[in-house]
Amino acid sequence: MELELKPIEDTDMDSVFILPLSIIPLQTPQLRGSRLIKNVRLKSMVEIFHDEQTGSGQIDVEQLPVVCGWPPEKLHPDLVILRKLVLLPSYDVYSLRITLRNHDIPVNDHAELRLSKEKAEELTRYMVMFTRPLMQLVYGNEAVEIQTYDDLLRLFRDPDVAKARERLEKLAGSLNVPLMEVPRFIEDYGDTFMALSYYRYCLDRLEPYFSACLEALVPIRKHFQLMQDANLMRTCSIVEDVINSVSASITGRLETFERRTQQMWANITQEEFRAVKSLIERYHVTIGAALCGLTVKMNAFARIFPHSRAGGPVKRADFMANEMIQGIDMIRDFEKRFQTK
Repeated sequence: MELELKPIEDTDMDSVFILPLSIIPLQTPQLRGSRLIKNVRLKSMVEIFHDEQTGSGQIDVEQLPVVCGWPPEKLHPDLVILRKLVLLPSYDVYSLRITLRNHDIPVNDHAELRLSKEKAEELTRYMVMFTRPLMQLVYGNEAVEIQTYDDLLRLFRDPDVAKARERLEKLAGSLNVPLMEVPRFIEDYGDTFMALSYYRYCLDRLEPYFSACLEALVPIRKHFQLMQDANLMRTCSIVEDVINSVSASITGRLETFERRTQQMWANITQEEFRAVKSLIERYHVTIGAALCGLTVKMNAFARIFPHSRAGGPVKRADFMANEMIQGIDMIRDFEKRFQTK
């Protein structure tokens, strides 16, 4: 059965490449319902409207003074903010928490920088790999029912198993905090590893897109005319290399975090907990940026080539040469940061 690729369409706050401007305190009313999006060339554009019939209406940030009627003699404060926002490499919530702060960009409410409840519940199966050692530490082999991360927090706030309460007190001692403070530590832990679960989820769902895109290079390379185009062949090699190397780098980094987490729970202290949390957060922006670029590129590919029969080698070659290759160096540059940190 042939796999059909569908564009990845998350809600705005769950997306790696969409920033709803409603969360930014802009002065211009018509911009508050707009979004910043990364287009296929990885350039940030203001999306004024989007629907199935009319498509996406996009405006370059530098065109906004004319569109919004801002006085030309004075730099509008919204333009100052938007010029900073277009430079951010990813719009996932975990990267935004860091990059907005680093660029002194305000938000209406920091609580908005969270995944939707639906997405958080969807990530529960990924959270299991991080919560399992914690549950083992406190509950041992006791059978407990956990469907969501809120269920986990409830168990720690009000443990109804005597042995678990005893172990929880021991955990509090290891962390050198009062027993009542343990749930707060668990919430910090949960948010950090929810980020890892989110990045792992984003990478995993791209796998079929990677496979389809790489398979699309085969007929291009075999085409009797296209294979004579040295620049095109070089483009195909770059696309292949970026997909393989960047996805491998992200996978390797996530696996490192998972191993470090296992080690942390084997000898848990407050200092070790903080060290692991800090280590992971240092990579939020880099991982988010790489996933943002790959997701945008794979999304564009899926829209035009939803299955292997869509378009022939010439059409696919045109896409690789004119859309896929544009901005791909940015993704490669983010990968290099994995090696330098």
